[in-house]
Amino acid sequence: MSNLNRIDLDGEIVEYVTVVIGGQLFGLPIGRVQDVFSPDRLTRVPLAPQEVAGVLNLRGRIVTAINMRVRLGLPPLDTGRPPMAVGIDHGGEAYGLLIDQVGEVMKLPAAGREPNPANLDPRWAEISDGVHRLDGQLLVVLDVEVTLDHAREALAA
Repeated sequence: MSNLNRIDLDGEIVEYVTVVIGGQLFGLPIGRVQDVFSPDRLTRVPLAPQEVAGVLNLRGRIVTAINMRVRLGLPPLDTGRPPMAVGIDHGGEAYGLLIDQVGEVMKLPAAGREPNPANLDPRWAEISDGVHRLDGQLLVVLDVEVTLDHAREALAA
């Protein structure tokens, strides 16, 4: 459920792990992030949707890797560097969101979160739970449920 309609009277601060995907800054609520890691030895899953990059073993747990560039309709990143991943648990399953780079942890006032602007790219708006306007930059708050529910539906199909 979105927190955009909640009135913030206590000056609550929200922490986000920031990531960059296709040049856009995204924020993941820190409470949802389990790990940040560099995935190695991805195993492709036959007949899986394109956004499912594969599965990997992370400390004895099978993790489904979701390529966020594919999810957002972006071209592959060709920097020669391996992708980074953010580990998230959702619905009892472990996922790794493959992203371009990991940023820092940002503490922002909950009251500063705004609804998506009308001109936000539709691909980003689909997985956004609002935005924070920073100095010269827009932080898109990633809606983890929408992103991963879409991946689960794609895998089930």
